[in-house]
Amino acid sequence: MRGVSEGAFTRSDFVTQTGADADVMARLDAYAATLAAWNETMNLVSPASMADLWRRHMFDSAQLVPLIPNGTRRIVDMGSGAGFPGLVLAAMRPDGVGLETVLVESIEKKCAFLRAAATAMGLDGRVRVIRGRAEEVSGLKADMVTARAMAPLETLLGYAKRFADKETKLLFPKGRTAADELTAARRSWTIESEMIPSRSDREASIIAIRHFAPKGRRS
Repeated sequence: MRGVSEGAFTRSDFVTQTGADADVMARLDAYAATLAAWNETMNLVSPASMADLWRRHMFDSAQLVPLIPNGTRRIVDMGSGAGFPGLVLAAMRPDGVGLETVLVESIEKKCAFLRAAATAMGLDGRVRVIRGRAEEVSGLKADMVTARAMAPLETLLGYAKRFADKETKLLFPKGRTAADELTAARRSWTIESEMIPSRSDREASIIAIRHFAPKGRRS
C-alpha cells in the first residue's frame, strides 16, 4: 500500500491503495451501510469522520493487513467500539477463512452493532463478539492483538498481556503522541518495537510490538 495525500479519499481510492477485490469490497460496503444506519441513533463515530469514512476509518484500519504475520489464526481487537480495525481486518485478510477475529467491547449496544455488522458482512463464522472490559476477559490467547483509539500505550500493554504468550504480536495505530507514549511505556515495560509511519495520516504512526514484558520479570 502507498501513502495517501490530504484531500478527498473515496471508495475508489481505497481500492487503488489496497488492491481489495470485489468480494472484500462487498463486505466493506455492507459494513459501511450498517455503520451509517446505526450511527443515526448511536454515537459510533463522529459525523465528521463518517464523512471521511474510507480514509479515516477503512484505510486507516486496512493498512495493518500487510503487517499481520503469516500463520496468524486469532486476532483480538480490544475496545472494538465501531469495529475498527477488527472488522476491516476480518474482511480483508487473504487467509481469513482460517482466521478468527475476536472483538472485545464493554458496551452492550456497541456489541449489538458489531454482531449486526458481522452478519451483514457474511462474517458470522469468522468474527466473535465478547462483551466485557479488556482487563477482565480471561482464558483467551491470540496471535495478534490490536486496539485503536482506546488508551495510552502503557495501559494497552497491561490489557494485552492477558491475551498474549511469547509469540503474540501487537499492532496499535496511534496519532501524533505515538513516540511520547512509547517513551512513557518503556518506564515500566521492556519493549521490542517498531514505529511505522501511517499511510492514512502523515502525523500518525503504527506501533508494532514484537515482544513486551513488565520490567523486573521474565516473560
